Amino acid sequence: MIPYGSHYIDEEDIQQVVNVLRSNFLTQGPYIEKFESAVADYVGVKYAVAVSSGTAALHLANLVAGLDSRFSAVTSPITFVASANSILYAGGRALFADIDNETVNMSPESLADVFEKNKNIKVVIPVHFAGLPCDMSKIKYIADKHNAVIIEDAAHAFGASYSSGKKVGSCENSLMTIFSFHPVKAIAAGEGGMITTNDERVYRRLLRLRSHGINKLNDPFKLFEQARTNGVIDTWYYEMQELGFHYRITDIQCALALSQLKKVDHFISRRLDLVKVYDAAFENMQNCFPAQAGNRNGSGHHLYTLRIDYDSIGMSRHEVMQKLKLKGIGSQVHYIPVPAHPFYRDLGFKPEDYPSAQKYYKKALTIPLFFNLTDNQQNQVIEALKEIVG
Repeated sequence: MIPYGSHYIDEEDIQQVVNVLRSNFLTQGPYIEKFESAVADYVGVKYAVAVSSGTAALHLANLVAGLDSRFSAVTSPITFVASANSILYAGGRALFADIDNETVNMSPESLADVFEKNKNIKVVIPVHFAGLPCDMSKIKYIADKHNAVIIEDAAHAFGASYSSGKKVGSCENSLMTIFSFHPVKAIAAGEGGMITTNDERVYRRLLRLRSHGINKLNDPFKLFEQARTNGVIDTWYYEMQELGFHYRITDIQCALALSQLKKVDHFISRRLDLVKVYDAAFENMQNCFPAQAGNRNGSGHHLYTLRIDYDSIGMSRHEVMQKLKLKGIGSQVHYIPVPAHPFYRDLGFKPEDYPSAQKYYKKALTIPLFFNLTDNQQNQVIEALKEIVG
């Protein structure tokens, strides 16, 4: 079975993990800072904080942005549920801006409309769907107009670049950017996430929150009188200064991710080559075409998603997926619009209020794309789709 996505691990990756297993630190050791520094250098940002998952990264970012029960945050309806769930974790109210029909990313026009219809919006979370960067300059203009903070959800977009040439994660148009290192992402840590920022205050608070709210670096003590014995600071003393979380990542994961990071440009280059082959193959098909056709050189190419007119071919999406499965080809749907899930319907959301998201969802199908997808396997996918979809 050819999966829709897969990780790639080589002997160098394995050896780096083995080295950590033979070391004195499995967690809270030197590989975490090494990985953070390497990511900061790669994306061109001042600070990076590694955490246990992309979801944890979103949760902490919302808290540091000041989101709480007084405020709302806006994200995209076409994303994994974590983008919206993280808003609720922080106590905020989730809102959705519809997608742009061409990019499947947050529509700036819809975002402006959401601001006009709602008060007390504190945070905007644009999602770089499938690795394609959002129109961040337009989104920032709208957010700045309403004094809202931007947190980029770049879980799909590690290694992607803006039209300016800067890397996603450099935070040129945001306060924070989050990444995910789940195995099917650009680089794998097993599980893991990262928050990048150029703001030192944000950085220092993120460090505290990921580890139980305990003071870090040279944070001043709040109860200085109990930190001393005979006027000397006790070497063992620390303070929990706010309610934090256990969102730490391990040295084992960071060693793997560091090794993978050395190959990320090679990984993305191969994904781009595969994408161009797919684009050419589906260019002249009437009922099947790429969901995103623009800015191929700037995308991180996490996913390759098609739009298929199931009504025109007289076949349901389920039938198409089953036919592909019988030919040994895995497929998936990214994503069920978040407002369509029972939990969000119970909160009062209606999927029909986001017509562009619904239109995309009805046709969406994700087909195999990953670094070690072979040319023969890709040809197998293309031929199968041409046979089934026509």
